[in-house]
Amino acid sequence: MAKVLKVIEVLSESAKSYEEAIANAVEETSKSVRHIRSAYVNEQSVTVKDGKVDKYRVNVKITFEVDV
Repeated sequence: MAKVLKVIEVLSESAKSYEEAIANAVEETSKSVRHIRSAYVNEQSVTVKDGKVDKYRVNVKITFEVDV
């Protein structure tokens, strides 16, 4: 029997690190989505303020299993 998986894109940011931004994306998504199987970091970027990195941003593709 095949499993049905779905992929969504989630944008997240952190003032500390890319790792925290990724963790935030998964944690927030898990509040409304069950059966998360993986997270793929699609893109990373930063915002700059006064010549310094202000925020770390990630675009994460989250894969989860769908109940059928």
